[in-house]
Amino acid sequence: MLVVSARMVLGFLTEFCEGLKTGTDKEPLRKATAPCQCGKSIRLYFSFPIGCVIMGRVSEYFLRWGEIVDLTLVELFKTVLLGIVEGVTEWLPISSTGHMILVDEFITLEVSKAFMDMFLVVIQLGAILAVVVLHFERLNPFSAWKSRQERRQTFALWYKVLLACLPAALIGLAANKYMEEHFMTAPVVAFTLILYGVLFIIVENYNAKRSPRITDLVNLDYRTALIIGFFQVLALVPGTSRSGATILGGILFGASRYVAAEFTFFLAIPIMFGASLLKMVKFGWHYSSAEVMIMVVGMGTAFIVSILSIKFLLRYIKSNDFKIFGWYRIILGGLVLAYQFFVGDPTK
Repeated sequence: MLVVSARMVLGFLTEFCEGLKTGTDKEPLRKATAPCQCGKSIRLYFSFPIGCVIMGRVSEYFLRWGEIVDLTLVELFKTVLLGIVEGVTEWLPISSTGHMILVDEFITLEVSKAFMDMFLVVIQLGAILAVVVLHFERLNPFSAWKSRQERRQTFALWYKVLLACLPAALIGLAANKYMEEHFMTAPVVAFTLILYGVLFIIVENYNAKRSPRITDLVNLDYRTALIIGFFQVLALVPGTSRSGATILGGILFGASRYVAAEFTFFLAIPIMFGASLLKMVKFGWHYSSAEVMIMVVGMGTAFIVSILSIKFLLRYIKSNDFKIFGWYRIILGGLVLAYQFFVGDPTK
């Protein structure tokens, strides 16, 4: 059977990234970090070589560690597929956790249940890093390219994000174990997929008759931010979609689709970092080298696909509504129920 050796893969990464590092001088980086003509953003082309240098150092660490992972190509392919599913569904309002649970029914990694439960959450770190990279300049209050007013606005954005995170953080910590034990099932995912699909269609029909009062993220007030945060609590139920719930909340309380989607992306940063850290602590810091490889490949794939998904969604909603995602959820939920009834166990 064909296998992938970690020493082979990591050795290649080390040589590749060292080559990038030595081929990178200060002048291109200086030009890459210069503000673009619009004066509002920063080019981040340097992020890939820097990321490769970091990956090279990580590779050297594992090579010195001396462990060799024999990971079958089939397992590696499964991990890539899970990363693709995460990268697409984390940002589209169709429920990433729900899709990951459903995909796990057909694509099962040869790992322990405890690791898989942790992996399905931690893989989202790759998706979150895509937001940080794409919007780094906008999220950085210490940027040298920003005026004093723009820095104040960035700090204010972070205050609103942290305020909106409080409901999910407090309620999530208290209810997380119960939700995992009683709601991580295919029937629950199917029901919530259909329910929020119907709600998306209803809300969009209602929204078509009025104009949004918040058309710029700078004008999002603290009260509306907190309300959106309470909508995020609904995503504790698998199949709801964190982005879907917060986008619905934002639209219902006066935000434009674009503003609601943007705030949803930024809101994910502290929430998902916190959730991933909590899962990793509960699992313990004793990973086999195979598990480390699975996590790196999964998060790396989710990162790349998330960049494409975020760009697509922000471009799409400039001239379209969310009804198509509502219909998708209804159809998928119906298929899941049919599968569980005719093929699987309807109670699981």
